[in-house]
Amino acid sequence: MAGDEASLYHQATLMRAWSAVGQTPLIKVTTQRTMTHFYGALNLATGKEVVMPSAKMNSEVTALFLLKLLAAYPDQPILLLWDRAKWHLGAAVKTLLSDNQRLQILFFPPPSPELNPQEHVWKATREAISHNHTLPNFATLADEFENHLESSTFPCSILHQHGYFSLCAMFN
Repeated sequence: MAGDEASLYHQATLMRAWSAVGQTPLIKVTTQRTMTHFYGALNLATGKEVVMPSAKMNSEVTALFLLKLLAAYPDQPILLLWDRAKWHLGAAVKTLLSDNQRLQILFFPPPSPELNPQEHVWKATREAISHNHTLPNFATLADEFENHLESSTFPCSILHQHGYFSLCAMFN
């Protein structure tokens, strides 16, 4: 698994868009700074996402996300690739990890977001849902963001590049 957190704001982020010649697309921009955070972990073998929205990011909420991850995969060990965010290193996380030996953490080198496959999940979901959005209601935007994460598959080419699936086939 590869994990990370992202923040979603009600304010639309703009990106390129096609339109008919002479018809400039209009994107309403809100002055509200309404936001929420999302914890996410990508299963590198299946491309499926475990996601949890949260009003804040701290060690206690991070531990709750790790419990959700453990519940999503109740019968197997989990190796989570993660960055070194301060809330990943707090007391609540350390306690949870010591009580759940089947969850192990491997930290990415600092700072190296380009190595984290979860970053590609955030990018794809922002492009599909939050860039150029015209939703007037933030709750609807957040729901659509979460639904996209849960219902989509995000293939991870890094595993194919390094022969992961061939290696797994040898041991099965």
